[in-house]
Order: sequence, then C-alpha cells, then structure tokens
Amino acid sequence: MRRFLLSSAVAVAAVAGPASADLISEIRLGVMQENICVLDCNNANKEPGQSLSGEILFNSPDFLGVLWSPKPYVMGSGNLQGDTSFGGVGLHWSFPIAKRWQFEPSVGYVIHDGELESPYPQGDPRGDAFTEDHVLLGSRDLFRTTFGLHHDINDVWGVELMYEHLSHGQILGDGRNQGLDNIGLRVSYSFD
Repeated sequence: MRRFLLSSAVAVAAVAGPASADLISEIRLGVMQENICVLDCNNANKEPGQSLSGEILFNSPDFLGVLWSPKPYVMGSGNLQGDTSFGGVGLHWSFPIAKRWQFEPSVGYVIHDGELESPYPQGDPRGDAFTEDHVLLGSRDLFRTTFGLHHDINDVWGVELMYEHLSHGQILGDGRNQGLDNIGLRVSYSFD
C-alpha cells in the first residue's frame, strides 16, 4: 500500500508540473479507516472499511491573512466497499509545534453519496436491517472538520496522521445526524 501511495503522489506531482507551483501548494494522498469509534460509538459498527483520500492544497491568498493564512483546499474520498464517498472544499491551517512537526486543523464543506434516511417506513423489519448496516447522515450537505499531525520527512515529502469528522450539525440539515468519524495516514508532496 505504501508503494501505491508513493507512486500515486509522484504521478500527480508529474502531471501537475512546474506551472502549478504558483497556485498549488501541496498534494496529499492517503488511506482512511472509515467510521471509527471516538465519542459516540452507537454507529461505529456501520460502514466499516477503508477509503482512498486525496487533497490539493492551494497557496493562501493575501486576503486570508486575517485568519492566520489558511490554505484553501479541494478534496475527495472514495470508499473502497461502495459505502459513503464524498468530496468538497475548505480551509486548512498549519501550526508548527516542533522541528518538522505541525498541528493541522481544517474546516470545510462536503457533498456525499451516502444514505440520508431509511427507505422503509418505521416498524418495517427491513428498515431495522437497513439501519444496522448504513450510517444515516440526514443531509446531502455536511461539514468536514479535521485534525492532523504532520511530519516533514524532507523539504518535499511529508506524512500525516489525520482524523476527520463529517456531520451536518443540525445546521445544514435537521433530524438524523449520525455522522462519520475517520482516521488515516497520508503522504504529501509539497511544491513550496
């Protein structure tokens, strides 16, 4: 798997080319473990498995300096078992905490292809089976919050341990809000 990630990162960097250095700051690729137990474990047994995650970080525009210069990003995550996949945009910060180590939070917005509600009426036994296997996210639009611990291997390559949470927070939707908690490892290639 590590060989796949490294070769994918090299391929993306080669395609992006030197002209992208003015716009693109970094490319990150990784594998996430889907729907882990963090605080509320009632839904952690639903949709287990892995997903491939990719993210392009752009250089921070000057007007974002008032927000500690976050880097805008676009991202996508494809579930390898055919469960919830998603893609979106957001803002990514990086705060040095030690030599070659950074704490990296981000906030964003994603759209997903997962389940919103059970297709069966309440009391239907098929509905019980459906809700045992699927996370019911309640809204097609979700917030994405991440926390990462990033290590620079050298001036170009890095690795990151990342946690992400997806939820509508009763703001982008109402009713069901089971959410997803994922954790994973990513490799990064920097153009900076």
